[in-house]
Formats: sequence, structure tokens, C-alpha cells
Amino acid sequence: MNITINNLDVHYIKEGENNEQNVILLHGWGASIESFRPVIQNLASKCCVYAIDMPGFGSSQKPPIDYCVEDYSEIVYKFIEKLKLDNVILVGHSFGGRVIIKLVGKLGYKPKKIILVDSAGIKPKRKMKYYIKVYTFKVIKKVLMLFLGKDRATKLINKYRGKVGSSDYNAADDVMKEVFKNIVQEDLTQYLENIKVPTLLVWGENDTETPLSDGKKMESLIEGSGLVVLKNAGHFSYLNNLAEFLLIINNFI
Repeated sequence: MNITINNLDVHYIKEGENNEQNVILLHGWGASIESFRPVIQNLASKCCVYAIDMPGFGSSQKPPIDYCVEDYSEIVYKFIEKLKLDNVILVGHSFGGRVIIKLVGKLGYKPKKIILVDSAGIKPKRKMKYYIKVYTFKVIKKVLMLFLGKDRATKLINKYRGKVGSSDYNAADDVMKEVFKNIVQEDLTQYLENIKVPTLLVWGENDTETPLSDGKKMESLIEGSGLVVLKNAGHFSYLNNLAEFLLIINNFI
């Protein structure tokens, strides 16, 4: 199914008929509805489950290049409004968690509960050598543009980024690369203490993309939240330890 929100075609699916509780699943960066397929199948027998392809992913339309976290949060808010959903439980993995934090902590939406799974949102502390590397790159970029021209310089710069950039950045097309930069540069820590709804945090013990320390920090800042650590699991902890994950969220929901 498709719905038009903010002039974008947004694809989503709905499974289950028990609308006493409406669960909305928000995938991580570079993923789609399909990454939540086993979770959808499990929850659909108990409640109404919606999974959204966020703009730029899956079968949804690409957003403008200036899209940021708040734009994605507004998409989810208007999705809930248009479908007139009550008793909403939001579940977000990684980037999806980032969207939920902004939606609840900044925009003030109050779902029934939220589940953040290996959530992004806390900007990592960087060492001085990182900033030296960034500013050196910016200087080199300007010099290359000046002496080689835009086309040749851009090719060299993109080749370099392909070697040192993150896998998420490198896998994106030109539009989504710009969106990705807008998203990862924002630290959402300031909004965590504004979240006042029952919150479950689920984290992979060995997550290297959003480390367990992020989960512990979120637990300390979100009043009344609880953190569950899945042993021997990584960034996709809900798939690494699926049976345990399903048991945990079924109890919480």
C-alpha cells in the first residue's frame, strides 16, 4: 500500500486485525520493511502491525536532499494522523530509533510505548585526530578544485571517500548521501530526557555501530526506561537473537 505524505509516496504494509494496539515498525538506514519480516509475522497474531519504507528506502519515493531527522519524524507523525491510529507502540531499529527519539522527544508525540533497538541518536565523541583528518580533507578538497577543476577533483574525492567512508554512506546514491550527512551530524541526546512514556531498550552486546554504551546512556536519560542486552548479538540484535527478542517485546507489548 502507498500513502502520500508531504508530497512523497510512502510505501507501507499492514498485517493483523486486532487494532486495540497498533505497532509501527521503523527500519534502520539502508534497510526496508523486509528487514522486519519475522517480527511482523510474530506480532500480527496479537495486534495490528504497520511497517513503513522510509522515504529513500524500499519502495518509497526519495526525499529532497535537505531532508533531516525531523522531516522523517514528521512523516511518521502524519502517517499516524492520516490512518487515525490510537494506542500506538513505536519500534525503531538504529536510524528508525533516531526518528522515534525526535518524534517523541522534540515534536511531543505521545505513543503508548516505544521500543528502541540498537538505536542511533547519540553522536560519538571524537578524538582530536578525527577533526584534524576532517579539516585536512576539506583543505585538500578546495586545493583540488582549484588546480584540477570540478570534474577531475570530484572523481578523486569520491574515490577517496569510497575507501574511507562508512559502508552506509558508500552504499547510498548521491541524494541519499546528502541526506545521510544531515542525519548523522545531529546529536539527539538533549531530547532523551523529554521522553516520558514506557520505553524498552534492546541492545546487542557486541554492537559496534551503536555501541552498548549508547544504550546505557539512553537508559540513564529516559525516565523509567529499561535496557535488555542480547548476548553475542551485534547491531542487528533482533535478528541475531530473534527468539529471545520476540519473547522480550511480546512481554513488553
